[in-house]
Amino acid sequence: MIRVLDFFAAFFGLLFLWPVLLVVTIIGMFDTGSPIFIQTRVGKNKKTFKLIKFRTMSVDTKSVASHLASNASITKMGNFLRKTKIDELPQLINVVKGEMSLVGPRPNLFNQEELIKERDALGVYDVLPGVTGLAQVQNIDMSTPKLLAETDKQMIDTLNIKNYFKYILMTVTGSGSGDAVK
Repeated sequence: MIRVLDFFAAFFGLLFLWPVLLVVTIIGMFDTGSPIFIQTRVGKNKKTFKLIKFRTMSVDTKSVASHLASNASITKMGNFLRKTKIDELPQLINVVKGEMSLVGPRPNLFNQEELIKERDALGVYDVLPGVTGLAQVQNIDMSTPKLLAETDKQMIDTLNIKNYFKYILMTVTGSGSGDAVK
């Protein structure tokens, strides 16, 4: 049921939001010269996939978890994209492709070994990663691997249609900061 919701919400989201995606891409060409950011992440069953986002940091920023990146790396436009969460919109493509869900644990980098160990022990990789979830709306980021894995597990165990829409609504209305840059 949730996969059907994911697909149609992401498909229609892309259909209706394509003007926004186009404008951000064009403006991004002037901001960084490379508006799309693609990064390998760990997904369901620890299978890697290419996560798609709008670039919010300068092109020469080292590819690390957000909480390890420097705040100085974020461009002016990137700051706006992060605050409005518009930088996440291209992930709708990942959702349509079946690599992600709208709601689930945020996909981590393959080199976040402590987080992978914590999540693996709790079965977090048994589900699709998500664009948003309980940890994001509660401001829990990847800098606290054990707490994040426990929160992901709690979300997985209690996820129903009501909570699915609740997390999406909370994200759209500004709850949580996701993986904050320090």
